[in-house]
Amino acid sequence: MKNVFFILFIFSIVSCSKKEPQDLYPADSPKASYDTMAIDSFSTGAISVDVAEQIRMSSQKYQDSVKEALKLQEQEKKIKEEIEQENKKKAEEEKKQKASETPASDVKKE
Repeated sequence: MKNVFFILFIFSIVSCSKKEPQDLYPADSPKASYDTMAIDSFSTGAISVDVAEQIRMSSQKYQDSVKEALKLQEQEKKIKEEIEQENKKKAEEEKKQKASETPASDVKKE
């Protein structure tokens, strides 16, 4: 039994012997022609949130969307004004009709 443990012990030592390290970056590997260094939010090359927002706001697409939104707001205001005017006219007509109906009903009762 001791011989079996001894053989396993020697076998594990031999199998776990040092292997030659592999080169992760061989000399013949292609090199990147651009900067691959990561820029974190605190480094000098990072863009702050405010600057990024200003860049987005200055873009033509954003300006066009702002103009379109203003046009839509103006159209909504015009439509609301027209509806209010129509409602006022209808209310005045109803008042006139009620006013004209009340004397006619008084005449019939007498």
